[in-house]
Amino acid sequence: MVEQITQDVETNDTPTGSIFARHETFHPRFGWLKKGFDRVSSDPEVFLRDDATVRLGIGKNMVRSLRYWESAFKLLKDDQPTDFGKRLLGNNGWDSYLEDPASLWLLHWKLLEPPCFATAWDFTFNYFRPVEFTFEELFYQLCDHRDRLIPRIADSSLKKDVSCILRMYVEQPSKSSVSEESLDCPFTQLGLIHTAGDTRHYIFRIGYKPTLPPEVIVYACLHHTYRFSSTARRIPLAKLLYDTGSPGLVFRLTESAICEAIERVARTFKQLSIPDAAGKLEFSFEDEPLELAEAILNKYYQTA
Repeated sequence: MVEQITQDVETNDTPTGSIFARHETFHPRFGWLKKGFDRVSSDPEVFLRDDATVRLGIGKNMVRSLRYWESAFKLLKDDQPTDFGKRLLGNNGWDSYLEDPASLWLLHWKLLEPPCFATAWDFTFNYFRPVEFTFEELFYQLCDHRDRLIPRIADSSLKKDVSCILRMYVEQPSKSSVSEESLDCPFTQLGLIHTAGDTRHYIFRIGYKPTLPPEVIVYACLHHTYRFSSTARRIPLAKLLYDTGSPGLVFRLTESAICEAIERVARTFKQLSIPDAAGKLEFSFEDEPLELAEAILNKYYQTA
């Protein structure tokens, strides 16, 4: 079992190179990920077909965007369903139609999980420090980050990324007429970013998230621990809060939110605990982390 699970887990912190603006300006739409996953499951070359727009029911640029998002969320790899994709969206998957908000949180985690194929997203959640910000502030800091990585990427690509991030996570004002462009992205339901008093200022929501189940938090903690050390059975709680790619940063959680999640899941999974080591809290567990993470999600989705 562990060999199968580890196929979807990378210990590399970053993908080869940096990836900007592959989304063709389109954020993930309702129903897109399931549609693309199902079509690829029956025809691995569907994205390359001359009639891909007909088969998928979307425009040419949207086909490229959907193909990118399927890969970025780790649902597909080289146009083949991943084990994670099958477990989540397969016919007997955890949540085939993404009806449970927990699945959106899980996909948000997988998007940021190394190797991350959305560099602007990685920067926004892992390196960008302001809690309140404007479009311009995020854009200019992303430009500085770009300059340290790969300077030849055009500013226009970064602006597209910042715009896509905000449309993806910030609930848009209601409009009288509904069009494909005005449809909210399902990830606005996470409430991670919202406007702060006006349409220019944005703010990260820090701490407890009502739609984020403790099981998904602990799943992320176990995966992060595995990346830290595949043989570790404990990790300082601070690393789950402040490490690059940690649940604390990706989900914007506080120490109390992580502790509460671990304590709640530990009522069922007794091998989890939060011992105090010389005045510093640690996350401790007894079983292999990826198998335990899988068991926790299986239990959650069976009873949800």
